[in-house]
Amino acid sequence: MKYIFTFLLLITISFVGFAQKGNLKGIISDENGVSIPGASIVIEEYRKGAVSDFDGKFTIVDIPEGTYKLLVKYLGFEDSEKEVTITATHTTSVNITIKSQNTNLDEVVVKGYGIGSQARALNTQKNKSNITNIVSTDQIGSFPDANIGDAVKRIPGITMQVDQGEARNIIIRGLSPQLNSVTLNGSRIPSAEGDNRNVQMDLIPSDMIQSIEVNKAVTPDMDADALGGSVNLITRTSPQSFRLSTTIGSGLNFINNKRILNGSFLVGDRSKNDKFGWMLSASINDNDFGSHNVEAEWTDEFEYNTGVKDADGDDILEEVDVNPYANVSEIREYRVQRIRRSFSANVDYKLNKNNNIYFKSIYNWRDDRENRLRLEQEILDGEDISLNDFSVDASGNLTRFPVEAKRQTKGGIDNNRNKNKRLEDQRMFNFSLGGDHLLGNLELDWMASFAKASEERLNERYLEFESEYEIAFNTNEDKPAYTPTNTSDADYSIFTLNELTQENQFTEEKDINLLVNAKLPLHLINDQNGSLKFGIKTRLKNKNRDNDFIEYSDESGMLDELGMVETIDYTNSNFLAGSQYRIGTFASTAFLGGLDLNDTSLFEAEDLPEEYSTANFDVDENVYAGYGMIDQKLSDKFSILAGIRLEHTSIKSEGNELTFNQDGDIDGIKVLKDENNYTNILPGVHFKYNMSDNTVFRLAWTNTLARPNYVDLVPYQEINNEDEEIFLGNSELNPTTSMNFDFMAEHYFKSVGIISGGLFYKDIKDFVYTRQTENEDGYEVYQPLNGNGASVFGAEFSIQRRLDFLPGFAKNISIYLNYTYLNSKADGIFNEDGEERKDLDLPQTSPNMFNGSIGYSGTKFSLRLSANYSDAYIDEIGGNAFEDRYYDEQLFLDINANISLGKSLTIYAKLNNISNQPLRYFQGTKGRTMQMEYYEKRLTFGLKYDLFKGKK
Repeated sequence: MKYIFTFLLLITISFVGFAQKGNLKGIISDENGVSIPGASIVIEEYRKGAVSDFDGKFTIVDIPEGTYKLLVKYLGFEDSEKEVTITATHTTSVNITIKSQNTNLDEVVVKGYGIGSQARALNTQKNKSNITNIVSTDQIGSFPDANIGDAVKRIPGITMQVDQGEARNIIIRGLSPQLNSVTLNGSRIPSAEGDNRNVQMDLIPSDMIQSIEVNKAVTPDMDADALGGSVNLITRTSPQSFRLSTTIGSGLNFINNKRILNGSFLVGDRSKNDKFGWMLSASINDNDFGSHNVEAEWTDEFEYNTGVKDADGDDILEEVDVNPYANVSEIREYRVQRIRRSFSANVDYKLNKNNNIYFKSIYNWRDDRENRLRLEQEILDGEDISLNDFSVDASGNLTRFPVEAKRQTKGGIDNNRNKNKRLEDQRMFNFSLGGDHLLGNLELDWMASFAKASEERLNERYLEFESEYEIAFNTNEDKPAYTPTNTSDADYSIFTLNELTQENQFTEEKDINLLVNAKLPLHLINDQNGSLKFGIKTRLKNKNRDNDFIEYSDESGMLDELGMVETIDYTNSNFLAGSQYRIGTFASTAFLGGLDLNDTSLFEAEDLPEEYSTANFDVDENVYAGYGMIDQKLSDKFSILAGIRLEHTSIKSEGNELTFNQDGDIDGIKVLKDENNYTNILPGVHFKYNMSDNTVFRLAWTNTLARPNYVDLVPYQEINNEDEEIFLGNSELNPTTSMNFDFMAEHYFKSVGIISGGLFYKDIKDFVYTRQTENEDGYEVYQPLNGNGASVFGAEFSIQRRLDFLPGFAKNISIYLNYTYLNSKADGIFNEDGEERKDLDLPQTSPNMFNGSIGYSGTKFSLRLSANYSDAYIDEIGGNAFEDRYYDEQLFLDINANISLGKSLTIYAKLNNISNQPLRYFQGTKGRTMQMEYYEKRLTFGLKYDLFKGKK
C-alpha cells in the first residue's frame, strides 16, 4: 500500500511543477441559490467541458490562455453563457446562475423542489457515464415520507421488503437485499442487522436526503460489492445563499386510530466572502401503530401411537396418509411505537481557489417500542396421541387433533425508556472529513470516514402460559384456523406457567473508510477530451453480536396459572386477517413490566447459553482496493470508460461450538476461530453514444460481487444429540460473483421527462444458500454452501413526462411508469436426499415489478395517485419443494395532494396503503398461507415552509 501512496505523490509533484496551462473551477446554482447537479458546461471554442457534481461544482483543467465563452446547458432551464479569462498556471473561479425555462412550463409552478428537482435528477442521470437512475426525494415523495425506503421504491427496477408496514430492505432488479449495497455520500453504510448485511432503509428519514443515485452498472471507482446494484444516498449540502425550510405535521393510523407526529427543519447559508458554507438539519417522526398477524407451518406427515411396544419396549408408531395440514397455528397482535430522529451538520470551507475541505455528518436514532401477544397452538402427534385422539375425513383431511397451546406476552421493564415494552434502540451515524484539491492539472480528492450502526434490545421479557386441548381444523389452506372443540378445556385461566424469560441483545458494526482519488487529463485521440482516474480505498470493518438469555423460575407460586395474574382480553373484533381469529386473554404488559426479577425471594435465575451462544460472533473484515480507469471521448458523440478494480478481502471470524448430549443437556461450549482471504480482479467497460443532445445509448460489461452474510461465514457449530440435528457455519464460503451485461436507451424530453428501455444479463457464480442434508448417522445437517451458478436475464422500461402537448388543463397531467421483467435460474442446489433440484429460481428474485403514478400539477394544487407492485418469489429454499417458502406478490396504492398558500407555504396530505396490502408468505404453493400480516391505511398531513433568500 505504501508504494501506491509514493506513486501518487510523485505524480502530484510532477504535475504541480510542469503544468503551464490554466484551470477553471466553478459552481452552478439556480435563482434560489440551490446547487445544480448534472449541468453540462462546455468551452465551445476549445471543445472542452465538464459536468457539475451533486454540489453543483465543476472543474476543467489544462486550458490554454485566453478568453472563452462558457456555455451551460440544462433540461428545463435556459441556456446560460458567461465569458471567462484563463491565465496560465492559475485557476479561474466562476459562479453561474441559471434560470428556469418558464416558456415550456406554462402554468406549472416552478419552486425550489418541484419541476426543478426533477430536472436536477434527470440532467444528472443524462450526463452520467454509466447506467444509473437519479431521483430527488422531494420529486417522488411529495412531502415527508416516513423513511427513505418509501422514496426509493418509486425508482425503476426497485421494490422493497416491508417491516411493520414500512419499506425496509431494498431489492434492485429483483435481486435480494444482501446482493446490493447502500452508501452515504459514497461511503458504505454499516448494518445494524445481526445476521445479514442489509441496511435498514426505514432508519433514515427521507427529508435528510437530497438525492438518490442508483448505479445499476458500477464503474471501477465504486465499491464492487454491488452485485444487484448500488444505492448512493446524497445528503443535503450547504446552499449558495440563505435557505430555511421547516415542516410540521400529524396523521392517523387506521389500524388503531392512534396519532402520527412529524417535524423537520433545515437551515443553511454561506459567508459573505463565499468561503464558508454550512447547513444544519433535523427531523423527527413519532408513529403509534401496530399490525395483525396470522402464521402457520405446514406438513404432510402424521403418525400416532398404536399402544403396542416393540421388543425393546419402545412405542410403535403408525403413519397415516393425510393431505397437507397446518401443524402449527399462531395468532399475533403487535402494538408498536416507532420514534425516528435524525440530525445532520455539514460544513465546507474554501482554503483558496484550488483547495476545499468539507465535513459531513448524520446521526440517525430510532426507538422501536413493541408489545406482542401471541397465541401459539402446535399439534401433539407421534407417541403423544392414540387412534381416538384425531379424525381424518373421507378426502384425507386431518380435521381434529390435540394441541399444545401457549399464550405469550412480550414486553419490557417499567421505566421511562421501555414503558413496559420491548425497546429496540437502533442508531447509525456517519462522520466524513474530506477534501478536493487542484494541483496543477491533477484533480485530487480524499475522504476519511467513521461510521457505526448498532441495535440494542435490553430487558426484553417473555411470559408464557401453556395448556393442552383438542381443536377442530378448518382445512382451509388460505385462511387456516383452529377452533377448540370444548371451550372449557381451552379456558385461559387454567393455562399453567411455562416460562418467564429475559434477554439482552446487542449488535454493532463499525466501519473505517479511507480513500484517495486522482484524476489527470488524457488525450488519446486528437481534439477529444479524456481523463485518467486512479485511486485506492481501505475499508476496515468489525461486526459483533453479544446476546444473553436468562430463565426465571417462580419461587412464590404467584404465577402458577394465568388466571392468578393481571390479565387483559386483547381480542379485536376488527382483526384484519378475519374475525375467525380470536386471540383471547393474556397477562397484561403492565403486569409483566412490573415484575421484580431481581428479587431472589420470588424468582430464581438460570443462564441458558444454549439460547444465544451460537448466535454470538465477532468478525473483522478488511477490504483493500485499488483501481484505474480511462474515460475517453472517441468522437463528439461516442465515449468509452474502461478500467479495472482489484479488491482483496481479509476475514477473521470467531464463533462458538455448542454440544448437547442425548438428554438435551449442554455437553460443552468452546470458542472456534478461523481466517479466510480472497482477491477479486474486476474489469469493466462502459460505452456511451449520444445520438443527439437528448438521446443516449449505453452499453456496459462489468464484474461485481456480494460477500456472504456474517452469520453464514462464522465458524459456529451446534450439535444436538437429542434431536439429531447439526447446524454449521461456513467460514470458507466464497463471495458470490457476477459478470454483468447491460444495454440501455434513453430519450430525454425538453419539457423535463424521459423514456427509456433496456436489457440486462447476469452470470452469477457461488451464490449462497442453506443446504439441508442427512449425514451417515441419520442427523439432519443445515449449513450454508455455495451453489454452482445462476443466471438472471431482465428487461426494463420507463417513461416519465408531463403531457404538455395536450390542450387545456390536461397539459398539467404527468405520468410516471416503469416496469421490470426478470427471469432467473439457479443450479447446484440439492434437496435433503442429495438430489439436485431443477428449474429453481434464484432465491429472492422477483420476476415482475411495476411502478406507476398519474398526477396533476397546477398553479396552486397538485394531486398524485401512485402504485407499487412486485411479484411473488422464492424467499427460502427448504429440504424439498413442499418446504420452500415464498414471499407473495404485493401491490401498494398511495395518494397525495398539495396546496400552495403562497410562495413559501404549502399544505400537504398523503394516504398510504389504500389497498391494505398485507405482508404474506406461502409454503410450496400460492394458496398455502404461512404468514399474513396486515397494517391498514395511514394518513399524514401538515404544513411545509420553504424560504430562499436568493443569490447575493
